[in-house]
Amino acid sequence: MSGFLGVLKRDLKLALAGGGDILTLVLFFIIVGAIVPFAVGPDRELLARIAPGVIWIAAFLAMLLGLDKLFRPDREDGTLALYRLADLSLAEMVAAKVIAHWLTAALPLVIASPFLALILSMDMDTFWRTVMSLLVGTPALAAFGTFGAAVTVAIRRGALLAPILIAPLCVPVLIFGVGAISPLGGPDQAGAAMLFLAALSLMALALSPFAAGLAIDWGEE
Repeated sequence: MSGFLGVLKRDLKLALAGGGDILTLVLFFIIVGAIVPFAVGPDRELLARIAPGVIWIAAFLAMLLGLDKLFRPDREDGTLALYRLADLSLAEMVAAKVIAHWLTAALPLVIASPFLALILSMDMDTFWRTVMSLLVGTPALAAFGTFGAAVTVAIRRGALLAPILIAPLCVPVLIFGVGAISPLGGPDQAGAAMLFLAALSLMALALSPFAAGLAIDWGEE
């Protein structure tokens, strides 16, 4: 547990020390959503109808920006090799990085979501459903992103390949995330979509550390 907490604290300190990276993610998230009214027009009803999809796509794209910094700096400075020799398992190390990635990449987007809600003319009820769906679903995006970064860390242009690799995995998250906000079939469908979203996040959080740890181990051999 001490090793796990050590990796978590280290990654959080590094992320907060380079605070500009978090600000870049948040600004990118807001800009993606802010561009939509210019593209589809000022129709408030249309903006409110498409707002859930826009927010989820913006969150997905913003979280892709930091994937290359999850493992590559550690590989370049030798920290990743030390992790392989430490008593801490690679799965535990990856789990700590998933949590740190969510805290520094996803949570700031959830906090910034009111700005997009205002821009996209969302009502208060839809806004709270959006916050809940992001809190439940973004852990899956963080887990899948960490897995993609681990698979491509040993590849020279891995930063370009990771988003392509994880995009198919993230599609169900986006579908159920939007469904939990603006269900076509009523409250029952919204509740079912939220449960599926929670199941995806739990499954991703449970499996991705082991899969990513194996990918790092094989890539470094």
